[in-house]
Amino acid sequence: MPAVKPKTSRTASLFLASSQDALVKENLPHIVKCLHQLSEEEVWWRPNPASNSAGNLVLHLCGNVRQWIIAGLGAKEFRRERDREFAEQGLIPRKELITQLRRTIRDACRVLAKLSDDSLARKYTIQGYHVTGLEAAFHVAEHFGYHAGQIIYITKLKRAQDLRFTRLPVIKEEVNR
Repeated sequence: MPAVKPKTSRTASLFLASSQDALVKENLPHIVKCLHQLSEEEVWWRPNPASNSAGNLVLHLCGNVRQWIIAGLGAKEFRRERDREFAEQGLIPRKELITQLRRTIRDACRVLAKLSDDSLARKYTIQGYHVTGLEAAFHVAEHFGYHAGQIIYITKLKRAQDLRFTRLPVIKEEVNR
């Protein structure tokens, strides 16, 4: 007998779908495109010692999403070593980073798709913060977008060109007759 999905309101369903879209349809493709435009060395380039490379940011996003969504909301076992995400200096190939990021987002979307109104309202303790499931999902979508922007900026610095990610809708003017 198939499992019955717990009750989710229309608003919660829209929020969860929007959160998944922000990860899967917007930010993940931009990050992957950027990583493909950077050489293996450029993926690990840091503008200065106080900044992170695109590679470090990908590792950080994987750790954050796993901790907050997969482990925090999905109750899966996960032990994060956050400092290692920023200490890595380039031993991980671009292809492996992309695979890890895609797997992380796929696993997170599976958790998000199963959340109910009750799980969104429930309080969780994640990374020392006391948040609702809704706050955790929002945090991850926002955090992911923030670091995607940094990876885009690094790519623009290295390529010195517009990546053409922003496309505004065409507005057709109506003529009143």
